[in-house]
This record gives sequence, structure tokens and C-alpha cells, in this order.
Amino acid sequence: MHLIVGLGNPGPKYERTPHNLGFLSIDRIAADEGIRVVRPEANCLVGKGEICGEPALLAKPLSFMNLSGGPVKSLLDKYEMEPKELLVIFDELALPWEHIRLRERGSAGGHRGLESIITSLGTSDFPRLRVGIDPGRPTGDPAEFVLRPFRSAQWKQVHDVLGQAADAVRLFISDGAAKAMTVYNRRAAGSTEET
Repeated sequence: MHLIVGLGNPGPKYERTPHNLGFLSIDRIAADEGIRVVRPEANCLVGKGEICGEPALLAKPLSFMNLSGGPVKSLLDKYEMEPKELLVIFDELALPWEHIRLRERGSAGGHRGLESIITSLGTSDFPRLRVGIDPGRPTGDPAEFVLRPFRSAQWKQVHDVLGQAADAVRLFISDGAAKAMTVYNRRAAGSTEET
């Protein structure tokens, strides 16, 4: 089974903010696949179903972003899964807007939610999908920027980014990380980035 976890902050105040793109990605995948992410388990909202014919668990931790590690570890323990069976989706301020990057392992890169998961699991050896939020212009205080709601005019772009993320997750599940990285670790304009 695959455990797909999207990071975010609970509550309506944070629903449509850049920092909740992990949650929004889970919502998009759930809608596409007909999975209801409503069951409380291990301080998460969870939904179980199939993606590309494979059993999958979708989850949104109910802790705040910086404390995501505890709920993620609890879910892995409950389902007797290994970190390599986990895929974490989260926003990345160091990555340009409308870009996504898949990695099989790596450091937290300053992301507090990912750092919490690495600390709780005792390893950084698990796949992660970064969803870029850097708008390419000065944003002022980064902490304020990531928690500022998207403007209405941005929702078409948000929809497109979430579609990319959902497609990348499906390819990751059906064909593996190497194939998904080859297809999705590129610039939005189509030129390849270093993978």
C-alpha cells in the first residue's frame, strides 16, 4: 500500500493558502479517484481506496504543519508500513510557482513540516513531492506570504498546479519514482531542470 500525505494547517483560515498546497493536492487526488478523506485516524483525516489499481491511503495530518511528524509516524506504525512506502506532498518556497519536483529522499531544506517528519521517522529516506510557490518577485515576510490566501484570479493556476501534482502521484504509483521524476522534474515552460 502507498501512504500519500499532504501537509498543511487545519482550519478554514488556512484552507486557500500556499502553505496548504499539500492538503489541496490530497483533496484533488481524492476527488479524481473517488476517495473520501474523512475518517479520523492517528490525528489525521484519512481515506482508503485505489489509485492506478494499487491500494492507497490518503492522509491530511490534523496537527499544525510544524508538528506533522507525529501523526505521520503513527499512521505508518498503525499500518505497519515503511518510510519508503510514504509520499509526502508539501509547498516549497525555494521552487518557482507552477513547478513540481519529486525526490526519493533528501534533507528538509528548511521546511519545518518535512523536518518534523524526518525527526519523527529517524530517516530522510522517503519520497516527497515539492509544489513550488515562489512567485518570482519580492514577497516580504516569507512566513506571512505562505499563510496569505490566494487571490481569486490565481485559482485557475492553482487548479492547474494541483492537476500536475495529482498526475505526478498517479505516475509515481503506476510506474515508479524514476519515471515520474523524468516526466515531472522540469520547468513549467518545458525546458528540463537538473534531476
